[in-house]
Amino acid sequence: MALTESNMLPLGTTAPSFTLHDTVSKRSLSFIDIKGTKGTVVVFSCNHCPFVVHINQELVNLANQYIPQGFGFVAISSNDVANYPDDSPEKMSLVAKVLKYPFPYLYDETQDIAKAYDAACTPDFYIFNKEDKLVYRGRLDASRPGNSLPVTGADIRFALDAIALGINDISPQIPSAGCNIKWK
Repeated sequence: MALTESNMLPLGTTAPSFTLHDTVSKRSLSFIDIKGTKGTVVVFSCNHCPFVVHINQELVNLANQYIPQGFGFVAISSNDVANYPDDSPEKMSLVAKVLKYPFPYLYDETQDIAKAYDAACTPDFYIFNKEDKLVYRGRLDASRPGNSLPVTGADIRFALDAIALGINDISPQIPSAGCNIKWK
């Protein structure tokens, strides 16, 4: 595991479009299918990363709180499953069901979508406003495995609350940190 920080895609970037396989519903879903009326959270994730495992329950809590408020959520795994079989689509589906993900868990087999988002680590968060412009990218909160800080989702909550109020200038934005995406 190499500790890696977000690349911090430029604010104002239009959400890169995608159509990917949802490992739970077995359907192809696009950005338009998952976007919310107020904004959209895209998180690059995986099954095996301890940083993702550390925040998974809070991600579910956030989605359950903000989806009814008009925010779309999606998790995308772009890891190389040949070398990291724990991140296979079959195991992604199982993790999503066990953890009761209220959002799609998509598989980016070609890794093209991770590259389009300039994703670097898991978890890596991107929040787009209702115009599909990037207004936040970075961490969930200050908690990391082993640092004894509680997982609160404070940074993402702050961003989502601001967007709900029509505020798109969100500060500070601190890079996420976690396992590097497992490139082919």
